[in-house]
Amino acid sequence: MMGSNFSALAGQWPSCDTGCEHLNTIHFDALSDDVRASLQGQRWLILRDEDLPHATAALAFSELEDVLVAVDHRSLPIVDGLWMRAVHLLLVQNEDAEAIQLRSGITKVVSTGDSVEDHLW
Repeated sequence: MMGSNFSALAGQWPSCDTGCEHLNTIHFDALSDDVRASLQGQRWLILRDEDLPHATAALAFSELEDVLVAVDHRSLPIVDGLWMRAVHLLLVQNEDAEAIQLRSGITKVVSTGDSVEDHLW
């Protein structure tokens, strides 16, 4: 059921290539030692799969600062975990995006070769 609702809504979300060119984003490797301060005023925190083991504070503070989280998880196998609860957009490659979305609860899972920025809303 969640998959069918998502499919109906997915086309309605603007993406960066359709009018969101001024989204405030920050990549994990650009965060300062004061992670929470770095996230203030941002719309998206963008991580790579290899960042996840080091991103606990960033994921926690993103929730407190109302920052959405995108993960580009196309270079390593996915290992389900608590990190998934903080993620709003997950990019995968050669994976069943709908199955991952259903088991994880992530808002939007996309199997693509596009950039992360192409799928932000």
